[in-house]
Amino acid sequence: MEAKIGKFIESVGNFFCGGDQIPWCDSDIVTGCEREVAEAEKGSSDELKSECIMRLSWALVHSKRPEDVQRGIAMLEASLGGSNSPLQMREKIYLLAVGYYRSGDYARSRQLVDRCLEIAPDWRQALTLRQTIEDKITKDGVIGIGIAATAVTAVGILAGGIVAALSRKK
Repeated sequence: MEAKIGKFIESVGNFFCGGDQIPWCDSDIVTGCEREVAEAEKGSSDELKSECIMRLSWALVHSKRPEDVQRGIAMLEASLGGSNSPLQMREKIYLLAVGYYRSGDYARSRQLVDRCLEIAPDWRQALTLRQTIEDKITKDGVIGIGIAATAVTAVGILAGGIVAALSRKK
């Protein structure tokens, strides 16, 4: 019983705090990845450059800074055409989905996750992200309904007060 109550309290806390399972990335990690890419550009193999760019893309879309997330999205979209393997394509699409989730475009993120799941239906990361997106959409909808209901109630109370005040004057 205590375990169920604990889970319920945790879920309520996550509802209001927006607790998702997607990791965040510090600016120090982004800077380190940028340095890696710059060093790889100085004559390393194409494979090493590609790996460094993927790490930087990962760091950018997981960043807490919105401008980093947008940069990561742009890098990934630009590199989608050059993906050789289905695995590489799946990874890039997944990271794009994370980027769009972080930027608040849940519809686009869900669309991309669905593409990942077409490639790899049992991929846990994509399944978890899909559930996170669905939870976020549901949460935003509930909060939106709550705000709308509160506004309608406030307008109703205000109108009722005005009507009551006018009827007393007569």
